[in-house]
Amino acid sequence: MNELLDRRRAFLILNGLPNIGPIFLSRLLLEFENDPTAILQAGPTQLMQVRDVSAVSAESIAHWREHFNPEREEEKLRKHGVEFVSVVDDDYPRLLKEIHDPPIGLYVRGDYRPNEPCIAIVGTRRPTLYGRGVARRLASDLARMGYCIVSGMARGIDTEAHEGALQVDGKTMAVFGCGLDIIYPPENLELFRRISQCGAVVSEFPFGRRADRKTFPMRNRVVSGICEATVVVESDVHGGSMITARFAGEQGRQVFAVPGRIDQAASRGTNRLIRDGAILLCSVEDLIDEFRYLGQPELAPKSSDREPVKGSPGSGSPLSDIEEKIIGCLADGAIRHTNDITALTGLPLHVVNSNLLLLELKRAVAKRADGSYERTS
Repeated sequence: MNELLDRRRAFLILNGLPNIGPIFLSRLLLEFENDPTAILQAGPTQLMQVRDVSAVSAESIAHWREHFNPEREEEKLRKHGVEFVSVVDDDYPRLLKEIHDPPIGLYVRGDYRPNEPCIAIVGTRRPTLYGRGVARRLASDLARMGYCIVSGMARGIDTEAHEGALQVDGKTMAVFGCGLDIIYPPENLELFRRISQCGAVVSEFPFGRRADRKTFPMRNRVVSGICEATVVVESDVHGGSMITARFAGEQGRQVFAVPGRIDQAASRGTNRLIRDGAILLCSVEDLIDEFRYLGQPELAPKSSDREPVKGSPGSGSPLSDIEEKIIGCLADGAIRHTNDITALTGLPLHVVNSNLLLLELKRAVAKRADGSYERTS
């Protein structure tokens, strides 16, 4: 038991040392036969024999006591109810081990471990109303079907993805770009608590590490690395979600993108992803069909397990009260424009427009060439 504890503490120390990246740590573990204690006991000269390990990194490891206090870190683990899971532990995410630069350890708050297939849903921090609705609906549908929804708990699309999973009692995981003792953004404190209770919040960064330009891309590679696929809902061409999509492609994962208007900045990135080979996603069925095509039928829930949708047979997405109200205006073959639906329902025009887009995604309604709408069944 003491040997196990010492080994885990050694991983904790290596993970918390400055000037050492995950690629270097992976190479060191390979060179030292996955023995973190042997790395900490090695001298600078021996460490520098490993490819790309610099003198600064070697000195940081050799004099680790000057840079990291494991007892203090372990006390913080107990205080915050967090567990440190090393790369050799059974609880470490299986898919994450397969990427070329996996974290050697993860700080985990919450009892959930990703045993089910995971899907990342990411996007801009400044989404449109359409983007918010699509992200939440996709997350709800996928979570209801058994997938774990992974995102970064950032403002905008990330928040909607987590909320969508939670509202159907599904599983969700938030990956932080800072230590778990720093809630970012601060307004998501309550969301952080709910995810911790119903899913898990994870980070590769030690307590006290604040987010910066380096930590967010590192976080993004973990988001995509844990997942079978990444879905980008809305993003500009230079958004962080585009980095996540790039990581997903490099890691051999599937990349999906939700199309958007060509005159909106929030859709430039997703439309470019589709142009460059990402799979266009208009419904959950597009994702399931792609998995089946790739020979992964075990990822596709049985059709008998899906909840039928009134007015949209087989889509697996129940209609909200507002959507039911809108689609009721199209009963008995009625064809109406948005102004007519607004007058009949008493809803604001922007609410009608956003919900009509969601109903289109569910294939419950279709837009005609003249701009009017009709039910599809």
